[in-house]
Amino acid sequence: MPAISGDAVTVHYRGSLADGSEFDSSQGREPLLFTLGAGDVIPGFEAAVLGLEVGDKTTVVIPPEEAYGPRYEEAVQVVPIDAFGEGAPEVGAIITVIAEDDSRMSATVTAISEDLMDVTLDFNHPLAGEELTFEIELVGIVPPQE
Repeated sequence: MPAISGDAVTVHYRGSLADGSEFDSSQGREPLLFTLGAGDVIPGFEAAVLGLEVGDKTTVVIPPEEAYGPRYEEAVQVVPIDAFGEGAPEVGAIITVIAEDDSRMSATVTAISEDLMDVTLDFNHPLAGEELTFEIELVGIVPPQE
């Protein structure tokens, strides 16, 4: 029985970048559980699972548009270091920024100026603009409850 929209599915997966480096894997963990059609995973990953049967394996290359979207340069902002109070963040840190409307956004600290006056924040998803390769194995299907 192939996996269809509305099914809860469990999958094992390995995600890698174009250079072959692994960015995520379910190896050594419980399989990933999600519902097809619910938008729980990126569109390209979901599309790769639709139609698989338990035990099927597939490898799919997902373009940025079906993953975390393109990378936007306007999502990179430079802010004064004193916006962080007394404790300047470290390069590589992921911080939460609270906007004027109280919404929360994650940003990665990508640089601190040499004069220690400014911090560069990248609000893009860390995998934005990347082509992603996933090796996927469908482990189980739980049909929707009537």
